[in-house]
Amino acid sequence: MDYTILIGGKAGQGLQTIGGVLARLFSRMGYHVFSHQDYMSRIRGGHNFYQLRFSDKEVSSSRKKANIIVALDLTTIELHKDDLEENGIIIFDAQSVKQTFTGQEFLNVPFDKIAVENGGDKIMSNTAAIGAVLGMLRLETTLLEEIIHTNLKKKGNDIINKNILTAKAGYSYAINECTQCSFAVSMPGKNGNMLIDTSQAVGLGSIMSGCKFYCGYPMTPSTAVMNYIGSKAQEYSIVVEQTEDEISSINMALGASYGGVRSMTGSSGGGFALMTEGVSLAGMMELPVVITLAQRPGPATGLPTRTEQGDLLFVLHSGHGEFPRVVFAPGNPEQGLYLTNKAFDLAEKYQIPAFIITDQYIADAQWTYESLDTDKLVYNDYRLRSRDGAEAESAYQRYSFSEGAVSPLAVPGDSKRLVVVDSDEHDEAGHMIEDAEMRTKMMQKRLLQKLPLIQQEIEAPFYFGGEKPDIVVTGWGSTYGIIKDAVMSLSKTQNIAMLHFSQIYPLPLSEQFDYLKILTEARITICVENNATGQFAYLMRAETGYKFTHHINHFDGRPFLLESLTGEINECIERL
Repeated sequence: MDYTILIGGKAGQGLQTIGGVLARLFSRMGYHVFSHQDYMSRIRGGHNFYQLRFSDKEVSSSRKKANIIVALDLTTIELHKDDLEENGIIIFDAQSVKQTFTGQEFLNVPFDKIAVENGGDKIMSNTAAIGAVLGMLRLETTLLEEIIHTNLKKKGNDIINKNILTAKAGYSYAINECTQCSFAVSMPGKNGNMLIDTSQAVGLGSIMSGCKFYCGYPMTPSTAVMNYIGSKAQEYSIVVEQTEDEISSINMALGASYGGVRSMTGSSGGGFALMTEGVSLAGMMELPVVITLAQRPGPATGLPTRTEQGDLLFVLHSGHGEFPRVVFAPGNPEQGLYLTNKAFDLAEKYQIPAFIITDQYIADAQWTYESLDTDKLVYNDYRLRSRDGAEAESAYQRYSFSEGAVSPLAVPGDSKRLVVVDSDEHDEAGHMIEDAEMRTKMMQKRLLQKLPLIQQEIEAPFYFGGEKPDIVVTGWGSTYGIIKDAVMSLSKTQNIAMLHFSQIYPLPLSEQFDYLKILTEARITICVENNATGQFAYLMRAETGYKFTHHINHFDGRPFLLESLTGEINECIERL
């Protein structure tokens, strides 16, 4: 069982409400759910859609074909009718779209009329649509009623009861009128799953890593992380600050870090471009900070609500001068949780900036999990605090050439230790210098000695496949799910494997898992990226000398879809 539902309409019509409620319903029923959103950069109007896939088996990508299309406007029918699966159904309100359609694949459901007759207001037409979808699938409305109670608790029993009546009326209408519905939905027979997107997972990971200060300037699609942390700020005693711009954001985050707390900032596109001088300041002052970058297509404003993996090389080289950093790119919410925790740990352990790269597609996409193992999370306070004793205070030097290349990180004002830092090159005590010998020693400590230590902390890429595959499909970040689903589908007829990198820089050492051997022994190696130039393939060649035999690059602002990626991989195989 594997069904896809597409809800399309104008911004402001409530399609996210319908999609969001259905996604939660299916996950609570115990199904596996994957959803993604496609929206235009406007408050109202335009054409947007919310697509969710639910199955009794694990799913991690979106398909092009839909089994049910909920059309809230005429444009949705015109644009997506050719995406309907065989035996699929488009439901619409003829009065609302001002046109009627006939044929086996259409079902006119008077959403507005049902809402007015049962709830007294057209605003409940979305509830009627949700009820109609459940009716088409012959699923019960019990959980829907629970969600209505929870969501509308503050609005009182009258509104709750009217919405329940409207949902049941939509349900009954579909049961009676959709005689062509032939969906075979089996109950999963297990407890409900949790539903989470990657922005929430990154925010959760930061909170569980002890983040006490987050600041940022709102910018799509990065804002979701700030919103999530802000929603939990009072509960977990976190200061969340909306700054006047991104220059302030990075510098306030560095100030908080200097003051002794774990801090984080984030942005997208041009906002992150403004932060780069501050990134360099973190490098020179050896201040730990975690920065999230939710990519979107550029250059400049580009396509602000669309998706792309176009900033990898920018992040790798952001900030002037040479200094170490780590770059992580989670491929799903689970990786988002654990890699954010690891970013905080490595940032403080090695006193460096650490990056979490997402993009619009993975930031908004929702996945289901039975649970997430919080025992894997780590918390180590690497800072010197007053509780550590006063015997060494007079000898403290912020940038001392300590064993292990990492100088002790004291908290100013927390003890009698004198903490001196400077954005100029400096000596061990933190005072600015210009002599060549000290400069060389600082660069060796700060960069050349740290980087190999950091690389030893980087885990091997995710590998899925046999020992000696003929074909290896490689990706990074948000392409994890789509590549996995495509490789699973093609593995029925091909000796194919996948390699996915979520810990991007430094690249993993091949001693723990020889991924270069897997690649060099395969007949076809395909690097799949959502950018025009193959930025990860470039990094691989620069760092390891390995060159992929084939590339699949999309740069239209849209995510890969299962049918199209599977077809493109097949084309690569056939061209051999």
